[in-house]
Amino acid sequence: MDLTAFMKRYAEEIGGQYTEYNSAQSIVIVPVSAGRFQTVIGNIRKSEASNRKLIALSSRVAPITPDLDFKKLVEQTSSYSYARFVIREDHLEVEAVAGFENAVEDEIREMTQEVAKIADQYEMRLTGADVY
Repeated sequence: MDLTAFMKRYAEEIGGQYTEYNSAQSIVIVPVSAGRFQTVIGNIRKSEASNRKLIALSSRVAPITPDLDFKKLVEQTSSYSYARFVIREDHLEVEAVAGFENAVEDEIREMTQEVAKIADQYEMRLTGADVY
């Protein structure tokens, strides 16, 4: 799969905005609801656990704060099809990952939408603003 070409086509399909960061990373600004947008970064990386090539789609939610209920976030993750919460650089993010070799565009499309919607919902709950 050519992730860069897919992300560019996908941005056009949804009326979003596409930015190519480099050959392994693309950024799509996804319209979500009520005039809000969410940035989803798609990148290709290797799994540290399995050494497999992966497609990862992620979106930043908010900075980590002491009052963040991690147990609730982990419990909430069980109801999602693809997304999970992760912590990177002291920020809460929503991420979905798929194997690169078997990636199907329709599934990557669904993953991107789910990441954007969940990240936007939690961003609003935690920050009250359209930050990322």
